[in-house]
Amino acid sequence: MNENFELENMRQQMETLKKKLDQQEIVNDHIIRQSMKKTASSIKTRYYAIMAIALLMIPYSYVIFVERLGISLAFWIGTAVFMLICCGATYYNSLNVNIPNAMGRNLVEVSSRMARAKKFDANWLFFGIPAVIVWLGWLTWEFYQLDAEMTRYMVYGIICGAVLGVILGFKMHFKTQHQYQEIIDQIEDITTES
Repeated sequence: MNENFELENMRQQMETLKKKLDQQEIVNDHIIRQSMKKTASSIKTRYYAIMAIALLMIPYSYVIFVERLGISLAFWIGTAVFMLICCGATYYNSLNVNIPNAMGRNLVEVSSRMARAKKFDANWLFFGIPAVIVWLGWLTWEFYQLDAEMTRYMVYGIICGAVLGVILGFKMHFKTQHQYQEIIDQIEDITTES
């Protein structure tokens, strides 16, 4: 009889321990999902800011380049098209991040979409970097057409702006890539535990 009592007591303790572990797993799962949601929200906010800046650059570049500096309308049209392409590509990639109720959904699907967004973001550099180099070259040519003497000083400004842009751009790019990988790793942790 004493053995039955001890066995029943151990069984109840094991059941209590199992409930506590299950509850802890639910809490951990919830914390990880909240962290993923916060990280995805940070990426979306950055993408919305990039889209807003790209769209605002269209009228701003017209005022600065065409009206103030007298640069050709063709250059402004090229700039506007480039800004629209940047805005469209950023919007397209944001669709992979902007998943309604993403953290309550199938995590394999969310992970797949995050991996797709990460790859698109990385591949974007193969278009973006050459396009910016062509754009900067065209800008230098436009300045040269206006005033060959002053072009040298404008080129110094272009180089300083380009270096600053490269530093900030790569910093933002690597931060976004790291955040994508963080979400993918967190999902992997959850799915392997299940």
